[in-house]
Amino acid sequence: MLRRLLFIPLLGFSCVAVTHAQTTTTVTDTAAKAASLVDTAKAPAVAPAPALSITGSADLYYRYDFGQNKANDFTSFTHSHNTFELGMATVKLEHKTDKVDMVADLGFGKRAEEFSYNDNGILAGIKQLYISYSPNSWLKFTAGSWATHVGYELVDAYANRNYSMSYMFTYGPFSHTGVRADITYGKSGFMIGIANPTDFKYVPDGVMNKKFLIAQYSYAPSDNFKLYLNYVGGQNVDTSKNNQFDAVINLKVSSKISLGYNGTVKLIKEHITNTKDQYTTTQNWWGSAVYANYDPTAHFGLSLREEYHDDQDQLTVYSGLAKGGSVFGSTLSANFKVDGFILIPEVRLDEASQPIFTTSSGSPTKTGGSFLIAAIYSF
Repeated sequence: MLRRLLFIPLLGFSCVAVTHAQTTTTVTDTAAKAASLVDTAKAPAVAPAPALSITGSADLYYRYDFGQNKANDFTSFTHSHNTFELGMATVKLEHKTDKVDMVADLGFGKRAEEFSYNDNGILAGIKQLYISYSPNSWLKFTAGSWATHVGYELVDAYANRNYSMSYMFTYGPFSHTGVRADITYGKSGFMIGIANPTDFKYVPDGVMNKKFLIAQYSYAPSDNFKLYLNYVGGQNVDTSKNNQFDAVINLKVSSKISLGYNGTVKLIKEHITNTKDQYTTTQNWWGSAVYANYDPTAHFGLSLREEYHDDQDQLTVYSGLAKGGSVFGSTLSANFKVDGFILIPEVRLDEASQPIFTTSSGSPTKTGGSFLIAAIYSF
C-alpha cells in the first residue's frame, strides 16, 4: 500500500521574498519631515510573495528472481526478472500562500502506471492534484486527488526504506479523489472526507452516485512516537461493499534505531448477481508487518520488513492460492546515501502456505525469492 498522506516529504527548491528598499532624504522643513514620518507609519505592509517549491525524483532497478520467473512476484512495481527496469520519474510543484496551497504531483513510468491503473494515457501521470484552504492554523479543507492515508509505505521510492513493496500496499487503496477536512487539536489530528470509489480519479458512467467515507485519527505526543488509525469504506464500482481498518505506528527508539508497524484488515460483501440489494456474508483479507531500521551513520542504514499476509477468502490475486492461504515475507534492504542519492541492494524471501511460486525448472513451490539493486535520486 500505498501509502500515508501525513508522511509526504517536501524539499524546498526556491522561495521568493519581496522587500522594500528605503532611501533617506534630508528634510530641512520640520513640518514636512513630520508629515513624511506620519505617511510612512500609515503605509500598509507588503505581503510576502507566494512560495513555490519544486521537487522531483527518479528511480531504476535490476531484479533477479531465484525461480527465474517474473510471475513469482505478487507485489507492486517489481514484475521483472534479469532485466534493468525504469521505475518512475516525478516532478512535484507546490505553490503556497498563507492560506492556500496548490499541489501538482506528476509521475511517469511503470510505477506511475500501476499506481494510476484506472486511468488511461497521460492521465495516468497524475499522482496527486489538489488545492487546500486553511482558514486558520487548526483547520484545513482539501479538494482534489491525493495519495491514500492508509498504510505505512508510499508510492515514491525515495520515501521507503525497502524498494519492493508489501502485500498490504499492493492490495490496499492507492489514492482518493474528493474533499476532506483536517483538524488539529493539541497533539491529536482528525481527518474526515468523502471521495470517489477507491483509486478512481474519474468514475465510470452509471456508478457516479457511489461514494466512499475516509477518516483518520492521529496522535503524536512527541517526535519519538506517532500513531495513525485509518478507515476507508463504501460501495465500490462493482457494487460490492468495502470496509477497511488500518493502523500505523512509528517509534524512534534511539538516534540509530527506529521501528514501524502496519496492520490492516479489509472486509468485503459481494453483491449477489440478479438481486437488488442482497450480499454475500462478510469475507476478508488482512495483513501485519513490522519494520526495523538501524542507521549506524548518516550515510548507511539497514531495514528489515517482516510481513504476514492472510487471504483466507481468496480475495487477492495470488495464482492458485486457495481459501485459507497465506504468505510470510522477509525483506532485508541496505541503504547507502550520498546527498540525494540512495543505493538499495535488497534480498527478499517469501514463504506461502501453498505452492504459488515456481522453481527455475518450472515446478511449483511454496518458496519464492529475489535479489534486486535499486538506484534512487531525489531533490
